[in-house]
Amino acid sequence: MATKVIMPKLSPTMEEGQISRWLKKEGDKVSMGEPLAEIDTDKATMEMQALANGVLRKILIGEGQSAPLGQTIAVIGEPNEDIASLVSEAPAAEPKEEQPKQEPEQEQPYRWMDDTAPPPPAQAKAAAASAQPASRVDGRQPQAATADSGRMIVSPLAARMAAEAGIDLRSLQGSGPGGRIIKKDIEAAISQPKAAPAPQAFPRAVEPGQFPQVAASGYRDEPASEIRKVIAKRLVTSLGPVPHFFLTTEIEMDRAAEMRKGINALDPDLQISINDIIIKVVAAALMQHPEVNASFQEKFIRYYEHADVGVAVAIEDGLITPVVRSADQKSLSEIAAEVRELAERARSRRLKPEEYTGASFSISNLGMFGIDEFTAVINPPEGAILAVGAMSPKPVVRDNEIVIRQMMRVTMSCDHRVIDGATGAKFLQTFKKILENPLYLVV
Repeated sequence: MATKVIMPKLSPTMEEGQISRWLKKEGDKVSMGEPLAEIDTDKATMEMQALANGVLRKILIGEGQSAPLGQTIAVIGEPNEDIASLVSEAPAAEPKEEQPKQEPEQEQPYRWMDDTAPPPPAQAKAAAASAQPASRVDGRQPQAATADSGRMIVSPLAARMAAEAGIDLRSLQGSGPGGRIIKKDIEAAISQPKAAPAPQAFPRAVEPGQFPQVAASGYRDEPASEIRKVIAKRLVTSLGPVPHFFLTTEIEMDRAAEMRKGINALDPDLQISINDIIIKVVAAALMQHPEVNASFQEKFIRYYEHADVGVAVAIEDGLITPVVRSADQKSLSEIAAEVRELAERARSRRLKPEEYTGASFSISNLGMFGIDEFTAVINPPEGAILAVGAMSPKPVVRDNEIVIRQMMRVTMSCDHRVIDGATGAKFLQTFKKILENPLYLVV
């Protein structure tokens, strides 16, 4: 009997999923429990397993397309079974422009749009070539990088590399399927010697009314990923409805930096970072101030027994916050190893839902980017988040003398429904005291 394959709920906050890759094609045999497709959820890429035996008869949602939870995305049945009724019941997928098969480096093609100016000659030639029928006698791919609409097709990786290297994509011809510009095209352009710029004549003054006519800037449209959609929704439910207030303090970091240096000198394999120390100190301070280790739950406030500390990690298309569970009960070395492992899997989108949800307090550190001070948005239902700035040498007054100290500014965003000003200030006092005197951690 034919079976519908529906979009499953693969994470607690998932509302829809995007098909990253079908692991089976139409006509392939499938067995129950066998991986069927890779789904991009709001936080990770996860495998969807087949729930029936048979043949993958029909794929209704293609790669790169999204579907809400519960929507039919494919049909599994017997080879000669009539599945017309199941296919007709399924909602029609949104129309998708026909695109050549993408290479492994690609997720969604960049489309460079310029509706106000005609394409350069090379692009016009490419548009004509790509407008030909898909079947070709000699099997060769066209060399241009534009679709029949004159729009440039570029892989996200190639577009990012070109932007970093200052390469004009319009000057390139793609070697990928359908003339798509891919990574090796950018690498080839980077390796080519740059021609010396032609000497420019001294510019003449522009007469009034003779200003050059410049077309509107071109642009590119890239489909929003599932994680970016969820970030947008969650921020709307945070900064507006959640009554934020902010507390900032400056911390002397010399002793913490000295402790880190000493630990790593004893055992270089530990690779303790300043952020690992901050996580440990936050956990210790939360145990002394349990009213901060809390979340707002509409009809009640939930207080947690242990410090489950979320650590914001930047990934390619957004932000994810892996959670160090019971950080108050773990050593610095355990925290360091766990954070490295979680961050690595977060960037490869292989975290499990329980590994990035349910934190009782979060930390966002932008110090490595040279940011001195910032405010972070609370991740509901958590009661607070700590924004950590850069550690840098500054002149300060100690014992009536000006000395240089490693200083770091932190700002705590508090949900006023859970934490009052004085409560948050006392927590920051304790956090500062321990971080400036990290030997408190061993007392």
